[in-house]
Amino acid sequence: MTSSDRGLRQGALSGFDSVIMAIAGNAPAYSIAATTAVLISTVGLASPAALLYSAIPMLGIAWAFNYLGRADVNAGASYSWVGRALHPALGFLSGWALVVSATIFMVAGSLPAGQLTLSLFSDDLANSTGLATVVGALWFLLMVGLVMAGVTVTAKAQWIMTGIEVVLLVAFAVLGLASLGGDRAGADFSWSWFGLDGFGGMSGFAAGALIAAFYFWGWDVTANLNEETEGRGRRAGLGGLIGVLFVFVLFEIYTVLSNMLLTPAEIEGDTGNVLARLGDVILPGPGGKLLIIAVMLSTIATLETTLIQVSRSLFAMGRDNTVPTAFGRVHPIRQTPVFATGVVAVVSLVLFAVSNFLGSVANVLEAAISALGLQIAIYYGLAALAVVLAYRKVLFKSASNLIFIGIWPLLGAVFMFWILIESLPTLDTTTKVVGLGAMALGLIPLGWYWAKGVAYYRTRPLETFAELETASPAPTSASEVVDTPEPV
Repeated sequence: MTSSDRGLRQGALSGFDSVIMAIAGNAPAYSIAATTAVLISTVGLASPAALLYSAIPMLGIAWAFNYLGRADVNAGASYSWVGRALHPALGFLSGWALVVSATIFMVAGSLPAGQLTLSLFSDDLANSTGLATVVGALWFLLMVGLVMAGVTVTAKAQWIMTGIEVVLLVAFAVLGLASLGGDRAGADFSWSWFGLDGFGGMSGFAAGALIAAFYFWGWDVTANLNEETEGRGRRAGLGGLIGVLFVFVLFEIYTVLSNMLLTPAEIEGDTGNVLARLGDVILPGPGGKLLIIAVMLSTIATLETTLIQVSRSLFAMGRDNTVPTAFGRVHPIRQTPVFATGVVAVVSLVLFAVSNFLGSVANVLEAAISALGLQIAIYYGLAALAVVLAYRKVLFKSASNLIFIGIWPLLGAVFMFWILIESLPTLDTTTKVVGLGAMALGLIPLGWYWAKGVAYYRTRPLETFAELETASPAPTSASEVVDTPEPV
């Protein structure tokens, strides 16, 4: 069955659209603003090293998504790949992990969108939780409307929002690097910031890696759009790789600038938005407001890409009847999963409203947000294992096959599962219950539809990739791809 038969608009996005989507999904300005202070307070001047040593295995995950997306062009991405290469039950749980984590993030991201918008006019307005909730909800509903309007409309909106965000970030990065020769309040640069000896042992490295790894979450939206991207999975996979590399450079530059231009007290005092403080230092006067705009656009843009991910995942599940088939329907004209998008929007808005007005529920949701990394580690790690098993019969046909399809993704899988294991002892009981409990809810539809004997659960592991041993050898350079046949 082709993508057009399944309902999504085949080939609607270009390779450049895929890169923009990957960057938007990563939300560089939002990630820098919200996480830099936490990272620096945890590992200090070793923060650039934490980003570097998290980016290396994350690129292995991106290579895994790249090759799996070429073997199986499917909007469900890891849901389909893990199910076909490892086991259908693991595939469903992989998709469920994305659905849960994306829904939690949309609840978490809407309030900052409202607060940042109001902060452009008045700090007092931004401190009003009720008003920020209303404005955040309005931004979220606007993104819901854009996603429902169709993937081409969604892409055009991302070009505008992410384009402005990236221009502002790059401009301030250049201005910030150019200003390093003058008087500075922070530390003097040292290459030791990129070394392993600055963490004070394995526990320090683990603490930094746990934070740094989640800077990179979101680029895999390109995989969920691969049915709608031209190139039969090739350009979607390449877009994800380019996106990870681009945001990594931005993350490193801004972390170094924060270390050099700000004092520890300034960083700690602006925990919620270090980027605005950095903007004031780099360009006194308008700098802070301009970077607040960048963070606001970044937050809004990533709400849209996250909504795309969860709606496409649910669409793929509904198409396979592992959740109600209504989720697998698309609008006859716009060719977008309107029902899945609408259900997720309603659930997210209800959770968003409740979390901001009922203190006890807010505490539960805060714990859920802290546990979001558990779901991310699960579906990233499983996808990386899936590519190694799916391509196992061609791994030793060339050195590049072994590196880009075998060793590097396997490193990414080990890193993700290590994060999962290391994070559990650091989480409180409520966070564990909410984080793992949300995953456990997925056992209900899994058991129900498995008992009904839907075709997805009758697929024998690995058999769907049986023809991969006839694939041509892997590329001689990282920019090329293995030309695999369509899976049976």
